[in-house]
Amino acid sequence: MLQVQGSAGGTTLTGTVYERGEDAPSFKGAPDEDAPYVWVCDEFYEVESGGLVQEIAGTDVHVAFETPMPRGFDTRDQAIDAARDHVRLQFARIGIPETDVDVTVERTIEP
Repeated sequence: MLQVQGSAGGTTLTGTVYERGEDAPSFKGAPDEDAPYVWVCDEFYEVESGGLVQEIAGTDVHVAFETPMPRGFDTRDQAIDAARDHVRLQFARIGIPETDVDVTVERTIEP
């Protein structure tokens, strides 16, 4: 299992890549059980009011969350590339330039 973490503006978003042989989440919308690599992470966007107020780069931002959208991949590299892109996109959706997001990948459990 890999954790892909993006940090910017004083906040962090973390998602998980489940690798071949690990039990990925099984819930409505989860990818086919045969996908060897599965990426799962929150999705969010800025709203005018309501949502959860987060302080990001010294500014209060109203953030609404969407249901996590698991995605299946054939290779580890595809999953990690998609995870990095996903994390950067979430920050872009709340006004943080993708180039300002520091993304790390760490193994959390040895297979």
